[in-house]
Amino acid sequence: MDAPAIPAASLRQSFTSDHRPLVIDVRREERWREAPDLIRGALRRDPARIADWAKTLPAAAAVVVYCVHGHEVSQNVARTLGARFLEGGIEGWREAGGALAAKPAGAATRWVTRERPKIDRIACPWLVRRFVDPGAELLYVPAAEVKRVAAEHDAVP
Repeated sequence: MDAPAIPAASLRQSFTSDHRPLVIDVRREERWREAPDLIRGALRRDPARIADWAKTLPAAAAVVVYCVHGHEVSQNVARTLGARFLEGGIEGWREAGGALAAKPAGAATRWVTRERPKIDRIACPWLVRRFVDPGAELLYVPAAEVKRVAAEHDAVP
């Protein structure tokens, strides 16, 4: 059974609906690390570890996965999840003018938070590494410098 595809235009339109899909970047590790960007709002998951993370997805969520070109990697993950894959992958999305978010090339995501976190921030690094990006780089800086450092290092504040 083939996994269903979704064109970039349809995915973009779904972002304005009340039922926005959960978008997951499943590019292989090497391609992910060398990439400068990802689809805005997408989660990153390693396609080689699908058995570990598939069970953590919300049961009611419509899921769309993408790889570089929308071929083997995303189609196999979509088939396993019972999800859809992005036709043309991130390259097709880019060509269609879809919104992208920058990420540090050569690394996973990069996050900035204040040094000596208080109780509200203690769990942030754990949450990021557990649910967003296990390879995330975390930078701890003085509170007044979080936004500046995030901009300089292309990081999430």
